[in-house]
Amino acid sequence: MTKNQIGLVCGLFLAIGHAAWSLVVAIIPGTTQQFINWFLSIHRVTTPVMILPFDLTSAITLLIFTFIVGFIFGWIVTWLVRVVRRR
Repeated sequence: MTKNQIGLVCGLFLAIGHAAWSLVVAIIPGTTQQFINWFLSIHRVTTPVMILPFDLTSAITLLIFTFIVGFIFGWIVTWLVRVVRRR
C-alpha cells in the first residue's frame, strides 16, 4: 500500500470515530456527560469536564482536523517503516 492509502485509512478511522462522538453528543448529551464522568473516574482523574451543546460548525471542524492529523500520521508511519526496512 502507498503512503497516501495508509494516510487515507488512518484519517478516515479518526474522522469516523469523531463523527460517531459528535453524533452521540448531538443525540444524547446527558448520557455523554455521564459517560465522560465515568470514564475519567476509572482513570482516577478528577478534572472538571463539561460537554458543550452540539454545534455543527465545531463538529465539521473536528472531523476535518482529525482526518488531516490521521492522514499525516499514517503517511509518516508508512514512510518511517519503509526507511527502517531498507536498512
